[in-house]
Amino acid sequence: MLSSTADHLYWMARSMERAENMARMLDVTYRMSLLKGATQEPFQQWSAMLSISGLHYEYTRDYGDVTADKVMHFMALDETNPSSIMSSLHNARENGRAVRGTITSEMWEALNATWLEMRARREAGIPADGISAFFDWVKERSHLSRGLTHGTMLRGDAFGFLRLGTFFERADNTARILDVKYHILLPSLTDVGGAADYYQWGALLRSVSAFESYRKVYRDVITPKRVAELLILRGDMPRSLMACVHEVNRLVQEIDGPRSRELQRLVGMLYAELRYGRIDDVIGVGLHEYLTSVVTRLNAIGDEINRTYFWASDEPAA
Repeated sequence: MLSSTADHLYWMARSMERAENMARMLDVTYRMSLLKGATQEPFQQWSAMLSISGLHYEYTRDYGDVTADKVMHFMALDETNPSSIMSSLHNARENGRAVRGTITSEMWEALNATWLEMRARREAGIPADGISAFFDWVKERSHLSRGLTHGTMLRGDAFGFLRLGTFFERADNTARILDVKYHILLPSLTDVGGAADYYQWGALLRSVSAFESYRKVYRDVITPKRVAELLILRGDMPRSLMACVHEVNRLVQEIDGPRSRELQRLVGMLYAELRYGRIDDVIGVGLHEYLTSVVTRLNAIGDEINRTYFWASDEPAA
């Protein structure tokens, strides 16, 4: 496969997953801001959204003070923000267009229809009584894209690069949102491992579709330590770090090549640490420090993915 084709497939999947992740985080933050007696001030909740993506500077430069409406527009509809839902869906569509001969016609039609509808929604604006419905639509379109990929693509390298993009983006998102919850939304680091407000922790679990899974696994009140264990070390939790890195590790072994050794080493080391890790050791190191290290290592893995597979291609449209 040409490296440019692999590049487009990888970023098509990453962009669609990024749009879904952004919709999940915005929807949960919006719902929490409506709760009477929430444990955190609205400013902190919306500011945390910017921290997850590392976009405080860009937001302040273009929008000034942090408000719910401004952050919502910046993270959902602003075409100048490369991490917005609008930009992510556009990038997914453009990368898909570049490889129309590789993906199936059903996949392309879904990507194109999603972008056209997103553009129409931006022009009309998101109604105040339809915010959650908009985020549900984004998630449904992402689910449709993944379902068509599974149901129509040959199980070859093209399918592998699509899956690699999905799970790598998901791992990065899970690490970032969990870190923000522990390190920014909690009043102080001394609260890590202690009691926390039910609604805030429930919102975090819902943002990664893990609320019902938590209840089935632990059958008890929500505690920070167990939330961390579920989202970091549980291999049977689809959006956990362990599950995502397991898939990334499997895929880089399958998509082998003459320059894959360093990539396989980096991913294999992280996978082994997650597979054999214990939550007490993670908390002992400090959850913020641990997750910061994971994000740094994921960034290094992302750079190595580019060097290993895409060295001959143009810059990815991400």
